[in-house]
Amino acid sequence: MAMNDEIQALFSQYIIAGDHAASDYFPLVKELVKKKNESGESRWQKAIDTVYDLVEDEIRTNVRPPTETVKFGTSGWRGQLGKDIFVRSVACVTAAIVEMYATADDSLFRLLGVASCDEAKKRGCVVGHDNRFAGHLLTTVVCKVLSDAGFTVYYAGESTTGVLSAAVLELGAAFSVNLTPSHNPLEYGGYKFNAADAGPAAEEVTGTITRLAREIVDSNYNFDYSSIAGVEPETFSGVTVFDSLATWQSLVRKNRAVHNLDLDAIMASFADSNDMVVVVDSVHGASRLHMPKLLPEIDRCILLRNTADVTFGGIAPEPSSVNMKKVQEVLAARKEKLKLGAIIDPDGDRIRFSDGACEISMNQFGAMAYHFLVVYKKKKGMVAKTVATSNMANCLARAFGEELFEPKVGFKEFKPVIGRALVIFEESDGISIIGHTPEKDAYIGLLLALDMVITTGMSLGRYRDMIEKEYGAYYPDRDGITVSVKGPELLAKLNELEKYGVDSQLMVGSEQKTIKEVITIDGRKMIFEDGSWLMVRPSGTEPKVRFYVESRTESGTNDLVATARGLLQQIGLV
Repeated sequence: MAMNDEIQALFSQYIIAGDHAASDYFPLVKELVKKKNESGESRWQKAIDTVYDLVEDEIRTNVRPPTETVKFGTSGWRGQLGKDIFVRSVACVTAAIVEMYATADDSLFRLLGVASCDEAKKRGCVVGHDNRFAGHLLTTVVCKVLSDAGFTVYYAGESTTGVLSAAVLELGAAFSVNLTPSHNPLEYGGYKFNAADAGPAAEEVTGTITRLAREIVDSNYNFDYSSIAGVEPETFSGVTVFDSLATWQSLVRKNRAVHNLDLDAIMASFADSNDMVVVVDSVHGASRLHMPKLLPEIDRCILLRNTADVTFGGIAPEPSSVNMKKVQEVLAARKEKLKLGAIIDPDGDRIRFSDGACEISMNQFGAMAYHFLVVYKKKKGMVAKTVATSNMANCLARAFGEELFEPKVGFKEFKPVIGRALVIFEESDGISIIGHTPEKDAYIGLLLALDMVITTGMSLGRYRDMIEKEYGAYYPDRDGITVSVKGPELLAKLNELEKYGVDSQLMVGSEQKTIKEVITIDGRKMIFEDGSWLMVRPSGTEPKVRFYVESRTESGTNDLVATARGLLQQIGLV
């Protein structure tokens, strides 16, 4: 079969000419990316571009309601580009934000961090997007709606979640809008809203946006796309383009005395350390634009997947063990004594590390960061981590005589301890520190890791081993399954796990374990008598059930994973 015939056959399988609603573009994109990767032939890229032309037309012209009802979860609203995320739906959600400020009462204004709508308009909004397809187009829509409503707008263009949050603080803005679905696959778009504190908005706020957005979607609201076709956001009244990374650097420098991280000294030390190499994989995301400006321009700083690619080369663009392999390979081939590798997700709010010999997930790194700030930086204070995160930090807090804050999953849950906790982190590779943003930020994690290696003279693996030798080892893992049920039906199935209460027993590998404690603030976390545990919870952003485990022995982790899967099979989800 000739190449053109093969492409045509694929197009016929997924596309109904002239009918966007009936066409399924992204499975076709994935097929084409796979063919391109296998053959390396440019004709496959031309076919991919053709499909994206159709996706862009759907994004511009779709006036149907989103296929999935607008809902803001633990980290914003996400959906499929063209089907859920498109010009009109994004305009509706932005109009809902305008309406929220126009109609808010005093209690809602307190959560928003402003006293009035007029104050919000004057302080303005920071707007940006990650590397996703049509990001610039959709942020132009956001800028237009806000500009027409009288809001000052600071337009960052392509940027990251942590950087935009820093910009809110440095510019004194009232809120930020970031068009990103974070680490989700290539077919997703998303919309994040942070209020004046620069952190993920409270549930009362996102609930209000959700309600108003649904009302506007169901109304006769019309956004005139022709008014922005070919127009740059800075041409709108009250819109200013700014350097978002510069605001991030300014915030870190300004708060050096608070967190004891000296941005310029750390980068200079790395540049002068001839026996240290750093490898950063941006997975084609927005961090690829910032890394060359943030890190020293030296041959010991190696940047991977730092080109534009809205398909991410066909991979799921998350900081995972599978995606870390290239970083590991590059580090393994280097001769330097100190090696630091990192992989960052598309919107730069998640990061995972490697030293070439072993991988360091946030479960471990968050606890290491806490140890580093207390022991090496001489800071005193509590630590905060989500309930699904490793208990290594719990152990350190007890040893240091400090408080532990352990809420349910979601960075917004850390609001009560912002400004008090030295480190806040979650199991899904998100971290921030005292004196920084209340939003997770891969860049502050990278700065911490650099300082950690330079200051201690140890690789991350050696530093972790040193801590574990003194406080004991922890072996966490996490995974998830895609499910077809959702809402009340899914919750009903998960409620079947309630039969496993305190003193119940579960077979883990070849051993019968007794449940010592059950925590239900977020799903169900069952802690066994030996300190190992497993936890099951529904995802707040995807049609998935996630499970988390931690063993006190290296060999026990796989047994806990198998047990968690067995429980989900038992209740009919696998």
